[in-house]
Amino acid sequence: MNHREVKISGFGGQGIVFVGYLVGKAAAIYDHRYATMVQSYGPEARGGACSAQVIIADAPIHYPYVAEPELLIAMSQEAYTKFVRELKPGGILLVDEDLVTTDSLRDDIQVYRVPATKIAEGLGHRIVANVVMLGFLSAVAQIVSAEAVKEALASSLPAGSSELNQKAFEAGYEWGRRRNDEC
Repeated sequence: MNHREVKISGFGGQGIVFVGYLVGKAAAIYDHRYATMVQSYGPEARGGACSAQVIIADAPIHYPYVAEPELLIAMSQEAYTKFVRELKPGGILLVDEDLVTTDSLRDDIQVYRVPATKIAEGLGHRIVANVVMLGFLSAVAQIVSAEAVKEALASSLPAGSSELNQKAFEAGYEWGRRRNDEC
């Protein structure tokens, strides 16, 4: 049975929960699998700790909380510091290289440093760094199909922001695809 656990983390205002929602929606609706998502917020509206936990499986999920993520996205230093110890041996760590310094990394995980914020700023809006990271995840991790994520993204955005978010996804996906080609 295929059972995948993902933790997406950062700070409030980065769209962390939205990325978790998109991953779960892509898996459940467009890849026809089972998915759960649990979210956690700090007490602040913006700037506080924030995370989303997503489980994707081929069979019903009986416990919705991530016990040992095999994939961790850290888009803030606080998130990295707090959650990196939970990452499963052999897991994948994605960090926004402009916001997270990785110190004393474990040698049993695969690390990708993604310039998500820089890529988003190049598109004109820092706010889509989360979608850049989602595109990268789709290229390197095979948690859900890229086609399913694109469908989930298109069906979850208001008309005025769809084009920018699709560009952000494609930019992150292309960055990830190039990283895979280098390996």
